[in-house]
Amino acid sequence: MPFLEQIFASLERSGDAIVLQELRDGQTVSLSARQLLAQVLAARAYLRRLRLRKGDRCALLAHNSMQWVAMDLAIMAEGLTVVPLYARQAPAELVAMMKDCWPSVIACGDKSLADAIVEAWPEAPPHFLFENVFVRGREPVESPAVAVKEQDVVTVIYTSGTSGEAKGVMLNAGNIGYMLGCTSGRLDQLMRDDPAKKHARQDAVFHYLPLCFAGSWIMMLTCLLRGSKLTLNTDLGKIAAEMRLAAPDYFLNVPALLERMRKAVDEQLWKTGGFPLKVYGKAKGAWVRRQEGKSSAGDGIWLGMANRLVFPTIRQKMIGGKLRALICGSAPLSVETQLFFMMLGIPVLQVYGLTETTAICTMDDPEVPVTPGRVGPAISGTEMKIAENGEIVVRGPNIFPGYWNRSEETEKVLRDGWFHTGDQGEVDANGNWKIMGRIKNLIILGSGHNVAPEPIEDKILRELPETIQVVVVGNGRGYLAALVTGKVSGEKTQAALDRVNPGLPHYKQVRAFHLVEEAFTIENGLLTANGKLKRDLIAQRFRDEIDAMYKSSKNQVSKDQASKNQTATTNA
Repeated sequence: MPFLEQIFASLERSGDAIVLQELRDGQTVSLSARQLLAQVLAARAYLRRLRLRKGDRCALLAHNSMQWVAMDLAIMAEGLTVVPLYARQAPAELVAMMKDCWPSVIACGDKSLADAIVEAWPEAPPHFLFENVFVRGREPVESPAVAVKEQDVVTVIYTSGTSGEAKGVMLNAGNIGYMLGCTSGRLDQLMRDDPAKKHARQDAVFHYLPLCFAGSWIMMLTCLLRGSKLTLNTDLGKIAAEMRLAAPDYFLNVPALLERMRKAVDEQLWKTGGFPLKVYGKAKGAWVRRQEGKSSAGDGIWLGMANRLVFPTIRQKMIGGKLRALICGSAPLSVETQLFFMMLGIPVLQVYGLTETTAICTMDDPEVPVTPGRVGPAISGTEMKIAENGEIVVRGPNIFPGYWNRSEETEKVLRDGWFHTGDQGEVDANGNWKIMGRIKNLIILGSGHNVAPEPIEDKILRELPETIQVVVVGNGRGYLAALVTGKVSGEKTQAALDRVNPGLPHYKQVRAFHLVEEAFTIENGLLTANGKLKRDLIAQRFRDEIDAMYKSSKNQVSKDQASKNQTATTNA
């Protein structure tokens, strides 16, 4: 049975059970499965009046909401191709994507989004607002059968475009159905030993990531398939409070949030001080030594005390009482942060994938002890291996059929049945994968050494909590340098480098830096829609500042030279 029919059948069975809810100003607004189906039918009726043809693209531009979910399902059920767009993205970037796929119509969540598109693109296709679709008393669609075949392209999701123009990734119904089987199976494993499941309790899931991103969308569809209660965050400033109100069993995360949560716990305990801080500090040290196999006398006492007196309070205040696991994807999570949550008794299950792999290639197995720093084994039915250049290549039913209207780009990444991910990786004896960085991000120094910047950037970031981003540069140069964003002093930055550099080979040491006060953001065009660095654009915009760091002909820059090279910049 195609995935849409499975989802609709699940909603029919769920009846009056709540499957979607939003928290607005502390109040809960809910939709039962029956009400969601009614909204989908109303949206399908509206779309039919537009007399669109099967396969026509329908752009979906809105912030997360229950109506977003209903409209998404309706577009696919009508045999149209949904093109989900990120509402926070610059209008010029959104217009470029729409000009690429040329939708027949644009579904907008509110008037301000529609006005921004029309202003940037006066010749834009017609648009409509959600408020005109979900109207009480409107006649629902007749003959609501779903006519979607496995090979039908149901969505075109635009990739981030870190080094160039964004490309539209086509995913067909077969890709989606296969992936939902994999994700639902993993969640069955996670919830299997829950005694409450004997009473058919719904999974409770919290969700704050934009639904237009592939991994986030797959999680949403998985929840509908499973009949879960999905709580949507609609205000990023209220994530912490809404997370506790939702009391989730699990939810999807990006590393940035988990890093902030860890730092917030450390800061709060430093402010609290006293006995809780002492126990916490001693227990952290004991936990690290245990992971390194270097436990000392008394470590068990401090960990036992923390497990009774400190860690339960942290868990309760941070997330709530019944969390089963955190799920994390989109970028590698630091080992330090993963171990932190494990210390608190909260498993972190990592996933890895790209939009082109229907969001997922690997998933940690909740029934097997995870390996910190690795993203789990390949999902069932897929093959992964490392090519001669160290690149991860994948094949299986999750691989996309191609990029929208870009046959040459498709041929570059789909070769001999294998999808070339562009990621560097390695796999251990147990089949657990580790992602090292992007092949195209490799820095080739003048000495010929190849350097992946991401691990070095992560090390520096851990030493500089005030810093927002670190971007290592140096292609064709004699040594590495870095752009450092955020309100951080040159002295602290140099001190962090003095701590990081001794643990690195000489050619991986960062020997100069430039401070940039304003962070790289989506709004100033230096981050992609899902928060990845646009390295090429950053290098172009800061070309003069980067050149200034390399004026010295020496391969080693003294602290005095570094302080001369670094300046504060207020405009990105």
